[in-house]
Amino acid sequence: MGDCGAPGDVNSNVLVARSTGDAQLDKAVWQWLSWDKNQKTKEQIESLLQNGEHKELRDRLCCRLTFGTAGLRSAMGAGFCYINDLTVIQSTQGIYKYLERNFSDFKQRGFVVGYDTRGQVTSNCSSKKLAKLTAAVLLAKDVLVYFFSTYVPTPFVPYAVQQLGAVAGVMITASHNRKEDNGYKVYWENGAQITSPHDKEIIKCIEECVEPWNGSWNENLVDTSPLRQDPLKKICDSYMEDLTKICYHRELNVQTSLKFVHTSFHGVGHDYVQLAFKAFGFQPPIPVPEQKDPDPDFSTVKCPNPEEGESVLELSLRLAEKEDARVVVATDPDADRLAVAEQQENGSWKVFTGNELAALFGWWMFSRWKENCSQDADVRNVYMLATTVSSKILRAIALKEGFHFEETLPGFKWIGSRVKNLLDNGKEVLFAFEESIGFMCGTSVLDKDGVSAAVVIAEMATYLQGQSLTLAQKLVDIYETYGYHISKTSYFLCYDPPTIKRIFERLRNFDGPQSYPKCCGDYNILHVRDVTTGYDSSQLNKKSVLPVSKSSQMITFTFQNGCVATLRTSGTEPKIKYYAEMCALPGHSDRSVLEEELQKLIEALIEHFLEPAKNGLTWRSA
Repeated sequence: MGDCGAPGDVNSNVLVARSTGDAQLDKAVWQWLSWDKNQKTKEQIESLLQNGEHKELRDRLCCRLTFGTAGLRSAMGAGFCYINDLTVIQSTQGIYKYLERNFSDFKQRGFVVGYDTRGQVTSNCSSKKLAKLTAAVLLAKDVLVYFFSTYVPTPFVPYAVQQLGAVAGVMITASHNRKEDNGYKVYWENGAQITSPHDKEIIKCIEECVEPWNGSWNENLVDTSPLRQDPLKKICDSYMEDLTKICYHRELNVQTSLKFVHTSFHGVGHDYVQLAFKAFGFQPPIPVPEQKDPDPDFSTVKCPNPEEGESVLELSLRLAEKEDARVVVATDPDADRLAVAEQQENGSWKVFTGNELAALFGWWMFSRWKENCSQDADVRNVYMLATTVSSKILRAIALKEGFHFEETLPGFKWIGSRVKNLLDNGKEVLFAFEESIGFMCGTSVLDKDGVSAAVVIAEMATYLQGQSLTLAQKLVDIYETYGYHISKTSYFLCYDPPTIKRIFERLRNFDGPQSYPKCCGDYNILHVRDVTTGYDSSQLNKKSVLPVSKSSQMITFTFQNGCVATLRTSGTEPKIKYYAEMCALPGHSDRSVLEEELQKLIEALIEHFLEPAKNGLTWRSA
């Protein structure tokens, strides 16, 4: 915690009588009870103090939120490392201070605030309320604030930042996380999520002004201040119009007999996906009635993450069968990610992985570019991007077709910044993705966008139907042309940070101090890249080409058999993730052999490197 702030108006006799015997903790308790005006979260801390639960108090009050791969994200509840009214006010005060230093015209250019539909009754905490407090901090300092009058998809915030010329924006969301969580996602003036050094500098600024300013708690300012503008209509209309830039077959869309089901997973997506389909000339997709409207409890799914596959898509698949709809599109609760399922000829459903969808999107966006580009267009000016833990299928397509492919660190914040840089240098970026079903089609939004991806997939399926092909058949065709890329991604849950650190430190000192493993079971390792430390054995100078990322753990192993496997910690959840892929050259099409080899290697990776039984790791539920 920062060391600032007087005790305030709390009854000091009460607190002295309940001293914890730990000066640092006492001070943090003082600060919380002095500053927090949310009765529910204040009572949570008072209750812990009364019950002598000092460890729990220490866990909640003696550490601070930090920026991960998607901004600040944590459980809702009381404490300086949780998402709540006070920590959102503090974060916004820090951002105000940082932006004021960086932009002389900050107050005139303004700031965008959006929010999803999350909430928690026990903490009197909701995304809309947190968004109102974010706006209040800035409005009280005479900053122009573009505050959306209703919930919006996350991509609308970076889009609005660019369209309105704002200096920055915040989206209150925890995306597809469990219902207990919420988050605070920050976008810079370029429309991309903030990266280093902005994140570290903002944290410093937050720590310099942790006591709420006068006016910071006045959430009614969004209703009364003349400096508040509602950008909803302008941004929604403009977004839908820009979307048509990547619509290539409107006449087919208007006529198609193909039907689509859409689920918005109890989140924000329904209205916006309906509008996107209309913009492309489609009939509206059939919504899943039980999941159409926002519900902060996500009542019909065990977890609100469409990436979990068929188990969470149950309602949409059954509705699709009833309605004779062959394709299901699912946006996650803040509509920045997309899952897709297609009914096969035998009646079963294929739920595509993020990497498989990327192969389809990559083929589609390039083939549409090729068909529609001007005669003097240079393919060498064209780019596609992916995060380094994602499939290398775009690299294979790029090698054969002549365009450029680039990799970034995990997290769309790295992709967004790099795409902006390429665009500023006159390059053309068609598509970018991360394997966790995050897709960027075109460059209207410099972040992943489930709304645009949903309608692009619908147009692709419509076009392929005209060629008597399904999405699944086209995927096979892409792999036959560019080489099979078989990948598997999963995770283990680990709620003990020291255990995670120990697992990765063991890999760095496997055969002795500072000596990485040379094999994993029967599989020989060719190269090791450790982005946490900046080491890469494949480079002449042994230094990683990707930037060092000390705040998270990530080690990649390249095996002699051509498999690439990465172990990394999640930036948003208590997970150790693994990613593995076998890449074959075109013509090496025995898929079953590749799959078997990959499976054996993953088993070795888990047994020798992660040691789940010894480390108490919980495997992702099937």
